[in-house]
Amino acid sequence: MPVISVVIPVYNAEDCLPELTRRLMLHLESITTDFEIVYVEDCGRDHSWEVITAQAAQDPRIRGYKLSRNFGQHPAITAGLDLARGEWIIVMDCDLQDDPVYIPDLYQKAQDGFEIVLARRKQRKHSLPKRLSAGLFYFVFSHLAGYKYDGSVGTYRIMSARALAGFKLLREQLRTLTPLMNWMGFNTAYLEIEHQPRHAGRSSYNMRRLLRLAGETIIAFSDRPLRISVWLGFFIALCAFMFGVYTVLRAVIFGIPVAGWSSLIVSVYLLSGIIILNLGLIGMYLSRVYDETKGRPLYLIAAATESALPFNGTRAK
Repeated sequence: MPVISVVIPVYNAEDCLPELTRRLMLHLESITTDFEIVYVEDCGRDHSWEVITAQAAQDPRIRGYKLSRNFGQHPAITAGLDLARGEWIIVMDCDLQDDPVYIPDLYQKAQDGFEIVLARRKQRKHSLPKRLSAGLFYFVFSHLAGYKYDGSVGTYRIMSARALAGFKLLREQLRTLTPLMNWMGFNTAYLEIEHQPRHAGRSSYNMRRLLRLAGETIIAFSDRPLRISVWLGFFIALCAFMFGVYTVLRAVIFGIPVAGWSSLIVSVYLLSGIIILNLGLIGMYLSRVYDETKGRPLYLIAAATESALPFNGTRAK
């Protein structure tokens, strides 16, 4: 049982991996030589898997797993956490924006009695479009999901084996690391860090993907959109009733005829759009229920490095 496991999802990061591994070795060995690095390659389009395989052949403390297809960042993290064996588990991204230099600080902070320590970035080093899209994501999520989402916290964190055991019990299909861990409620601390520029390549998260992630995460963690739609329907019905009473009284008392068809048609189209929107919202929730009832695995592993064996799968190729 290693002292520390480092879980890293990898996607199109062949230019980052050599420097990432070098820095990880440097800072982990300042704590202990008994550690493991778990790379989970999420079926990218470059040669990341070949780099991982070559590194694992040189140092058995590097364990690599290749997923059968692209399952996404958080299922890949889940795969790494399921396979991690350490007393303490660190999760970080592969692009070196999460600097391994803070690993000793995270570990030391955890020794003060915390089950989870989150790295809080002082200032994001992303491009302006990425910061704007991320800001919109956090705004939408915070207002519709029902709790405050701290946009300065990413995936970089350390957790105890006990916290990991609790996380492994959460097997829903739609996964986002931070909300799931917040739900568990373990004793949590924060460590201020400097966010670094991306070492190479560019992020696969754009505005469209962030908005999609926000919508899916909101549906997974909150029923607030459904409650908002109920109150919206009640408000529209109340306004329609009051306007109807006003129209009848105006016609009876003052003899003013009812207005023409234009306002009626506009009202019909407005209400029809709201009804269709609500039906679509209900359909999205039912779709998520349908996905959960299938009981499919969160990921499938196609290959593993020699250092990751014994493994009931395929050896590295």
